[in-house]
Amino acid sequence: MRAVVCLKQVIDPLIPVSSYEIDSGGLSVHVNGGGPPVINGFDEQALEAALRLRDQLGDLEIIAVSVGAHFDLEIMKRALAVAADQLILVEDKSTTWDPYRTAATLKAVVHRLGGADIVLCGRQSSDWSSGLVPFILAEELEMGCVTLARKLEVHDSRLVVDRVVDGGQQVMLAEMPAVVTVTSELGELRYPTPRERLAAARRQPERIKRGELVSEELVSPEFNLTDLAIPVLETDCQFIDASDPRSAGAELAHILGEFVVSSESGGS
Repeated sequence: MRAVVCLKQVIDPLIPVSSYEIDSGGLSVHVNGGGPPVINGFDEQALEAALRLRDQLGDLEIIAVSVGAHFDLEIMKRALAVAADQLILVEDKSTTWDPYRTAATLKAVVHRLGGADIVLCGRQSSDWSSGLVPFILAEELEMGCVTLARKLEVHDSRLVVDRVVDGGQQVMLAEMPAVVTVTSELGELRYPTPRERLAAARRQPERIKRGELVSEELVSPEFNLTDLAIPVLETDCQFIDASDPRSAGAELAHILGEFVVSSESGGS
């Protein structure tokens, strides 16, 4: 069996907003001294799901695939350090906000590999957060798609997926091949040992240019990014000046009452 795990290199979501720089002309985001990038957290959990499947099955080829304009090899080689059989990096000089373009590239990689029994993706990325790539990819590959997996096993040649749902538990059976999105409830990616990290440092990923997989003439954007900006959060803080707590409480109730009336009448 073969599992293809889709990984994305992203800006570390824990860096402060002050480190972000917006290139309004190129419609892209850069980091000013904010530290190295990371593998998208949900994608790491998808990789952990693949490793747990191999723990269960004993024989599962795991191929990690990433699409991006540039890669930090030390970061991306973590997939090799935790024992992925192969790491494929597809260089695409375009930005990664177009889920259709990314899905078309991933589809081409899967076909180049000769197919996959399972395609694992994170539920969404921490940069654009659209969560659309797995659905588009499943449609393009003509596979079923099961979402929000927190546990994944194979029994009788079918996937058994424990899904995250509101207020309960849902277990689904899916025929393979299938695309599965993994959520954070599955747990964090295991940490490689020093020996595994040293072994991964000596291995090299396979690097492919997107043009070798997909003809640019055959792909037209489904939509275009027209603007990019950091949200400006405005707050209005009002202090209550009162001689005692009772008076302060009465004044607060009066202010809140006026706010409710204003909101119901369509005011700001």
